[in-house]
Amino acid sequence: MIKEPLTNLQKEILKLYSTDMAENDLNDLKTLLAKYYAKKAVKEADKIWNEKKLTNRDMDLWLNEE
Repeated sequence: MIKEPLTNLQKEILKLYSTDMAENDLNDLKTLLAKYYAKKAVKEADKIWNEKKLTNRDMDLWLNEE
């Protein structure tokens, strides 16, 4: 189900994908986007970590919860 109107991101992606792209270029683009969003997620997690003054001990406790 497509909702209207398209967002600015959706429009840009449609423009980009309207051109034929070599498979290796497409894979490079996917990797680039994945790295971009991973970096944003890590930055946000670090921000929350610092705001809550969490420690490595907190993480160890979470990882060992059952």
